[in-house]
Amino acid sequence: MSLDSKLLDILVCPQDKGPLNYLAEEQVLVNERLGVAYPIENDIPVMLVDHAVPWPPQN
Repeated sequence: MSLDSKLLDILVCPQDKGPLNYLAEEQVLVNERLGVAYPIENDIPVMLVDHAVPWPPQN
């Protein structure tokens, strides 16, 4: 499922207040400036700093 475009227009990173990139296949919102991603769980973005994961993922 895809996030609503109006929601994507207003979401910003809670750390630096900058724009995020939506990666539908991975179900994350990415802040490449900080190297973090926020998960999308059950079609709801989890915009909590302590839930952010490193991006790109480390293998």
